[in-house]
Amino acid sequence: MDRQLLLVDDEKNILRALVRLLRKDGYTIHTANSGKEGLEVLKKNDIGVILSDERMPEMNGVEFLREVKQLYPDTVRMVLSGYTDLQSVTDAINEGAIYKFLTKPWEDDLIRKNIEQAFQQFELVKENERLSVELKTANDELNAVNMELEKYVKRKSRFSDVSIMTLQVSQDVLENLPMGVMGIDEDKIIAVANLKAHEIIKPGTGSLVGFSVFHVLGEGINEFYNRFNQEDEVLYERINYEQYGELDLIITRMGKNSRARGVVLTIIPVGDE
Repeated sequence: MDRQLLLVDDEKNILRALVRLLRKDGYTIHTANSGKEGLEVLKKNDIGVILSDERMPEMNGVEFLREVKQLYPDTVRMVLSGYTDLQSVTDAINEGAIYKFLTKPWEDDLIRKNIEQAFQQFELVKENERLSVELKTANDELNAVNMELEKYVKRKSRFSDVSIMTLQVSQDVLENLPMGVMGIDEDKIIAVANLKAHEIIKPGTGSLVGFSVFHVLGEGINEFYNRFNQEDEVLYERINYEQYGELDLIITRMGKNSRARGVVLTIIPVGDE
């Protein structure tokens, strides 16, 4: 960061001596012979630290720095003077218009040290301002992300509600179909069976789920399964069971886009046709 320093004094020899002393510290130094000139310099440059004489014609140092505080509050403002109204300077310090009061004649090392500290103060304020802006920006972005996330969650929640409702409706439809329906996995185990399937088969163990289809429907279905080769998508067979009577069996392969693998077996008692 370019450190820009403004020196204000109505005595040109004082300004020249200060410039010679402070140039070695790497500052960009601006000078003015009055408070009015100093305000013009401030309009055109990003001044960080001001060192002003107190006793000047038209506008003294305290008056000048009070005005600077109103127009450029981030600047660090210091008075350098051998003659001053102590009460005026004290009031200005208490108001925050003046950061420090330094006396003439000055000690070179002391004035250099105070100006270095003044720039550190100025840069700390600027850094805090920058961090505050970054924090606000980050918070605004986080709030925007949270709002989008909230909308996404609401959309997903609505979709989940619809999916659950669809699943419930599908289950209700399956349970109330007028024919028996079984979902049979690749190992020939019954994974799903509706109410009508249970009504037709009437298993002694209660639920059909978890039993082999051969255990439930006997060996009579063996040949039917064997004829249902890889090319067949649907196969029909009528089988006469001693315990169940005549049953029309329709076996259908799960669709290619289905996540499940296996077949659907539809069972229709012939007397129900």
